[in-house]
Amino acid sequence: QVQLVESGGGLVQAGGSLRLSCAASGSVRSWNPMDWYRQVPHKPREFVAGHTSGGSAYYADFVKGRFTISRDSGKNTVVLQMNNLEPEDTAVYYCHAITSNSLGDPLDHWGQGTQVTVSS
Repeated sequence: QVQLVESGGGLVQAGGSLRLSCAASGSVRSWNPMDWYRQVPHKPREFVAGHTSGGSAYYADFVKGRFTISRDSGKNTVVLQMNNLEPEDTAVYYCHAITSNSLGDPLDHWGQGTQVTVSS
């Protein structure tokens, strides 16, 4: 059973920084991709930043140069450092991981979400 627990959300002024952390437990391994998504009311959940099984980081265009994703495989934790935050970054941020079952089929896992609010 996989559990993803996010922390670090909160309220910050525009231009400020926040650091989100996601701790994974269960069958998540260092080679399983982990990433961050976000969602605002009445809109689809959107990709923010990801860390591939090969250790590469990739980002949505709207966060390039502002957000950094990193992973501590030893602690099975993925961190999203968010700098120069904008009011448009206000959303619930979700941690996501992909594992596989015994047949090799991908399985999606989501955290409960953490609210990030950026005031202007």
